Amino acid sequence: MTPTTVLRLQGITKRFGTLVANDAISLDLQAGEVLALLGENGAGKSTLMSILFGHYVADEGGIEVFGAPLPPGNPKAALAAGVGMVHQHFTLADNLTVLDNVMMGTEPLWRPVSRRAAARARLLEVAQRFGLPVQPDAKIGSLSVGERQRVEILKALYRGARILILDEPTAVLTPQESEALFATLAQMVAQGLSVIFISHKLGEVLRVSHRIAVLRGGKLVAEARTADTTQAQLALWMVGHAVDAPQRRPAKSVGDAVCVLDHVSTASANDGGQDRLRDVSLTLRAGEITAIAGVSGNGQVALAELLCGTRRAVSGTAQLMGRALPPSPARLVQRGVARIPEDRHAVGVVGDLPVWENAVSERLRSPVFSRWSVFVRRAAARLHARRIEKAFDVRGAGLMAPARSLSGGNMQKLILGRALLAPEHAEDADNKKYPTRAPRLIVAHQPTWGLDIGAVAYVQQQLIAARDAGAAVLVISDDLDEVLTLGDRVAVMHGGHLGEARPAAAWTREAIGLAMAGATKGAP
Repeated sequence: MTPTTVLRLQGITKRFGTLVANDAISLDLQAGEVLALLGENGAGKSTLMSILFGHYVADEGGIEVFGAPLPPGNPKAALAAGVGMVHQHFTLADNLTVLDNVMMGTEPLWRPVSRRAAARARLLEVAQRFGLPVQPDAKIGSLSVGERQRVEILKALYRGARILILDEPTAVLTPQESEALFATLAQMVAQGLSVIFISHKLGEVLRVSHRIAVLRGGKLVAEARTADTTQAQLALWMVGHAVDAPQRRPAKSVGDAVCVLDHVSTASANDGGQDRLRDVSLTLRAGEITAIAGVSGNGQVALAELLCGTRRAVSGTAQLMGRALPPSPARLVQRGVARIPEDRHAVGVVGDLPVWENAVSERLRSPVFSRWSVFVRRAAARLHARRIEKAFDVRGAGLMAPARSLSGGNMQKLILGRALLAPEHAEDADNKKYPTRAPRLIVAHQPTWGLDIGAVAYVQQQLIAARDAGAAVLVISDDLDEVLTLGDRVAVMHGGHLGEARPAAAWTREAIGLAMAGATKGAP
């Protein structure tokens, strides 16, 4: 190893049955370097990081950290060697203090007295050194998302991490919080820390990294200095072909109101009151996309659940096509509401059921797919599932395979097809035809979360096409690029309140970021 090489992966290969998740991958990381790791969903990034942390054992190859071999399958050894990771979903206890969270797991159980004074001093020293100010006695539940991420980084640095892996670090940050993170990264790298930066946002990858490695199909397909590449080249390496990102274009024709919320409030749902609507008014019109920006946990879940029939309003009025919005998912589907839920694994599909059953699950009691709402018309259901599979390019092991076997991108395409593609006319034994129709309202909650650039472009294009076909579309997203690309009108949620929905052209990223942080009342 050269003196500046702090991490070396040599010929890492990992197989799961016939699937080769990592295929002879070799990578180096230098001291004081930010290496961006890119790849589509299923490209092998997570498997590679799991091998590095000892969660998996490689079938072939080895790892050296600071010149010493890293024992395989030993997470404790990875931590001791100076490798730390900040996951996209934080692993903090909200009811404990910052100091408690940082100290957790760092002291032996047999020690009779916790050395909190020494731990506090070390935490403050690390925070000052790396420019990450914190209040040790603050409860995690009282912190903003950006502050919580700061605590996660400090947890790793407190344990002596000299190699830090950041997994989608800006996914839930406001633009201002992202800028603060980038400034922190620059300061940490200047002091010799090495960083592996995993992200789907190519713009920020080009901004913060020194070098970029791209995985595709389990193989390392490209390495380049950041200064020598472009977003278009990175996208080409990631998916194997050019990606045409959706371009902002105004709605063709905005129609009548499809859904109207008038001063609606909701009760909280097992979240300590953190996610609820407070006096929200909103009008969703046919042929228009309304995009909602905001940091997660500020009422977006409550808004999506209200419009999908799984949460009730406790005050105000909610109407769909001039009639009261029923708190019933089945009735809403019948009335033309299509949902794309935030959590595709837990809510979007039933993982153990086959793909074809998931494809018709929300319309299973309609005459198209059942007789007397009891007997399933399997032929019609599988025919419709094949239409979704073909129209939305759902790739996997076939219609009979369990839905959980699909990759994240293909699972999202299945959900998208189920929501957007209306069944064809069906005839019963009496030759009576049952008409079907395209959705009138589409509720898309984080529709591209965790997807690679190719799948993101595809999903966004389908939502734009649905708008142009006359549907009212509500997009709820943490991604400001997505909000500004898709939204004809944009509104910001903070603390359960919703600002006025205004034309996207009237907003700047800075103004949206301030509104997301609660610094303004949502004015552009």
